[in-house]
Amino acid sequence: MTRPPVVGLLYPGYAAEDDFPALENALGGAIWLPLVHTSLGRDEHTVEALLDTGSATRLAQGADAIAAHSPDAVMWACTSGSFVYGQDGAAAQAAAISERLGVPASSTSIAFVEAARALDLAKVAVAASYPEELAVHFSSFLDAGGIDVVSFGASGIFSAVDAGRLGPDAVLEMTLAVDVPEAEAVFVPDTALHTLTCIDTLEKALGKPVLTANQVTVWEGLRLAGSPLPLPGLGALFR
Repeated sequence: MTRPPVVGLLYPGYAAEDDFPALENALGGAIWLPLVHTSLGRDEHTVEALLDTGSATRLAQGADAIAAHSPDAVMWACTSGSFVYGQDGAAAQAAAISERLGVPASSTSIAFVEAARALDLAKVAVAASYPEELAVHFSSFLDAGGIDVVSFGASGIFSAVDAGRLGPDAVLEMTLAVDVPEAEAVFVPDTALHTLTCIDTLEKALGKPVLTANQVTVWEGLRLAGSPLPLPGLGALFR
C-alpha cells in the first residue's frame, strides 16, 4: 500500500493547530500532517517576539522532533515568524530546516508568494489579524515577491491565542472589509486563525480566490513533497 504524502508542520505555541488534524480527517487519510509545537518565548504579535519565535535554535529543535515522522517535506507553519525576517531571512530559515532533515522545507510566508505565482495573482488585498506595525512587514514581504497589495487591513489582535478564538464569521468579516474590485484575491496571513473549514464559503462570498495561512502551508508542503493534489473544500488553490 502506497503511503500518503507526509508534510511535517512546525507550529509555534497553541492556537489553531487543530485545523490540521480536522483536515486530515475530512480527507480520509489522503494526506498526513504530523505537527510539532515549537517552543515559544512570548505569545505576542510584535516584531521582537516573533524574531525570537523564528530563531534558528527553536526551529532546529522543532526539526529534530518532526524527524520521527519521516516527513516528505517540512513547513515552518508561521507567517509572522517568517516574514519578519524578510525574503532572504525566510529563505535561510527554510534552507536550515531542509539541510538538517534532508527533505525540502519552506514556510508559510514563502508559501503565499508561491501560491500567488501558481494562480498568476499580481494584485491582492490583505486581511491581517495582527497589529498594523507588524502587518506592514507582510505587505513588504509580498512586495519583494512581486505582489502588489492594493488594499490592507489590520485587526490589531495582540496574540496568537486571541486570534485562535475567532470563528468563521469573524474571518469572513475581515475579508469582506478589505476586498476591493482591483484585488484579484484576498490573503489572510495568520496560522493562528481557524480557516481550513471555511475557504469555499469565503470564496463564494467574495467571488474570488481567498488564500489563508493554513491553506497555503498545506499546499506548499504538498508541492514540495511532489504531491500537489486537487483537494475538495480548499478553494481555487487546490482546484
